[in-house]
Amino acid sequence: MQFPSRLIEHAVEEISKLPGIGKKTALRLVLHLLKNDVAVSESLANSISRLRQEIQYCEQCHNIADGPQCTICANPRRQHQLICVVEDLPDVLAIENTGQYYGGYHVLGGIISPIDGVGPDELQIESLVNRVAKPDSEIEEVILALSPTMEGDTTAFYLTKKLHPYNVKISAIARGVPIGGELEYADEITLGNSILRRRNYENEH
Repeated sequence: MQFPSRLIEHAVEEISKLPGIGKKTALRLVLHLLKNDVAVSESLANSISRLRQEIQYCEQCHNIADGPQCTICANPRRQHQLICVVEDLPDVLAIENTGQYYGGYHVLGGIISPIDGVGPDELQIESLVNRVAKPDSEIEEVILALSPTMEGDTTAFYLTKKLHPYNVKISAIARGVPIGGELEYADEITLGNSILRRRNYENEH
């Protein structure tokens, strides 16, 4: 692809590094920014800069937050006796978009994958156990909402063993999500029904 300017070429190269954006789409975005007032580009650059500098992660569930606690954990109307364990941040957004779940979350930051060098110590597993084990914990049920892959099942089995000593129900979302599929790409109706029809995990393993 030929570019009339090195500045445009550099901008296209950087934008095309984003997932799902090829160079043609990146070029259209660059040209769109050039056609608009300079304030539009400055506002975009400022928002990205602030995002990287100011974004925080919830001290309790590790969800994205503007402060020490995310809006979900801070919301007294949520059912905090329920904790939905997910692999990463996109899964929280996917479940929230179903409108079928009103409890809290715990973001692991990945799943156990020995082939990728990811073990339990690299994930937010110990903090989950600590949340459940606290004497004043109000958690009654932990819902394992992990992708139905080998790595997801391995992680779920490990979590079940870690949480077994505590007086908490452990369930898993129903297999409405295709085997081998990623949770964040499931449609909202399927994902919502999977949460509503969750099953007792311990009875099956």
